Amino acid sequence: MEEIVTQLEMTAAEQLNPAPVVDGVALEATGPGPAIRDLHVRIGTPYRWPSASRSDGDWARWLAEPGRRYRLVEYRGEVAGAADFEPQPGGDVEITTFGLLPEFVGKGLGGYALTLVVADAWALPGARRVWLHTSTLDHPNALPNYLRRGFRSFSRPA
Repeated sequence: MEEIVTQLEMTAAEQLNPAPVVDGVALEATGPGPAIRDLHVRIGTPYRWPSASRSDGDWARWLAEPGRRYRLVEYRGEVAGAADFEPQPGGDVEITTFGLLPEFVGKGLGGYALTLVVADAWALPGARRVWLHTSTLDHPNALPNYLRRGFRSFSRPA
């Protein structure tokens, strides 16, 4: 199957359509380190995320990015997933990672976890646009979740 990548954006914080609150779901800020690498591998391997097979050097460069913000998605005190986002020039904020560990997929946590991540990205000073990409290799609920939260597809000029 050919991978199809979809780029999505919000251009105003008011476009966020929050999912219903899920008791026990929270975000915790964390720093770069081995736990982030492990989470990427565990979350991304089923979907063939490039981060799941990065070299040590690629991971060192990724984790050294000074502006990237890392979040743990927690459910009732357990790490259930990970997210990170990165401020970019012009007020753009890219959500570079969002995903749940396999054992937490299908439990109804993703919509609210994404709501928290997007709200956190919008809270960065000067944020004017929040964007991300997904693909047909991601979980089948990924794109519908992004669309329900208020993201809209866009294309970059070639």
